[in-house]
Amino acid sequence: MPPKAKFTRDEIIAAALQIVREQGMDAVTSRELGKRLGSSACPIFTVFANMDEVNAALLDAVRACYREYIAEGLSEELAFRGVGTAYIKFALREPRFFRLLFMTEQKNPTDIGHTLILIDESYDKILRSVQEPYGLSEEDAKRLYQHLWIYTHGIAALCATRVCTFTDEEIQTMMAEIFLSLLKEIKREAVK
Repeated sequence: MPPKAKFTRDEIIAAALQIVREQGMDAVTSRELGKRLGSSACPIFTVFANMDEVNAALLDAVRACYREYIAEGLSEELAFRGVGTAYIKFALREPRFFRLLFMTEQKNPTDIGHTLILIDESYDKILRSVQEPYGLSEEDAKRLYQHLWIYTHGIAALCATRVCTFTDEEIQTMMAEIFLSLLKEIKREAVK
């Protein structure tokens, strides 16, 4: 009969999330998890087969946290702006989570169009949030989304790495200026 689990899966992942928040992903070890839970490392392996399994569940939990931010952004009246703002908020409030998801070297990098689809489960909703309200074709919406994601990612990366700080007002102004400029250019080209 296998030993009874001393901790639940959720308790272990919650402890792992806290370690990432405080020290980064590299600090998540069985020994550190055991210490955080007030135990040895052994009870972790009554729930998980190995640390790869822990890390996979941890990454799923970080992605779930990110999805909550994006869902909040999509619920705003100007959903596309809300998503951009939510992305930056995620970087500001959860900098180590942001770096884990969006600033980790990838084994198989792709072009920007495929990257956005891969990194965000809400890709279609985000695309529609810019396409429908502004009367853009799907191709023009993708182009605008790609440009704005690159710009937004730059602001978020500067915030997550503490290179720069911005007020909420500065972020809103920068985002609005770049959005309106790109939208104007895309619409001008569409008329030609």
